[in-house]
Amino acid sequence: MLKIKFLTGFLTLFLLGNLNAQEQENEKSLYVKGNALFLPVGMLNVGLEYQLSKKYTLQGDVFVSPWKSFAGRHAQIYMGHLEGRYYFQEAFKHWYLGVNGGFGVFDLTKWNYSGTEKFQRGFSLMLGATVGYQFQWKERWNIDVYLGGGTSQGFYHGYENVPPDSFVRYDGEQKWNKSGELIPYRGGIMISYKLK
Repeated sequence: MLKIKFLTGFLTLFLLGNLNAQEQENEKSLYVKGNALFLPVGMLNVGLEYQLSKKYTLQGDVFVSPWKSFAGRHAQIYMGHLEGRYYFQEAFKHWYLGVNGGFGVFDLTKWNYSGTEKFQRGFSLMLGATVGYQFQWKERWNIDVYLGGGTSQGFYHGYENVPPDSFVRYDGEQKWNKSGELIPYRGGIMISYKLK
């Protein structure tokens, strides 16, 4: 009887020790991040990155450019992205590759209409990849330097400013204009803080 109690106690301690070790091993990290590159010009880019496994993470982020006019051009952009990342060493450390998808709405002057009174309003679907490097800055703080892009499929209406304070469609009252480009649409220097 004493042997059975001893064996039961030993097995219980062994199992509890293993469960505790597995819990510590399975505890996933979560970082909140903000893009230091865009903040000085009044654009907000914030996100969360969650660890899925030893080398994989999932990041969700939003980008907001609230400017109705920036350097004389329309520049309102609101985007959201979801990105899966693979780190070559371990999550949140050093080089990684990511695959992302996103959606955005905009009121902006496209680059080829610069210097005119024309601007575009619509939405965009994005699908692409990211390359980046993340390193520890201080305890609980990381810096994430990255650049991403891919295909951006835009659907928009074109407008032209008409004095004094109105605008008209320059492309007629027809269907959506469509525009597809391979462009960079993500990038910056994210300052990350470890929540857990």
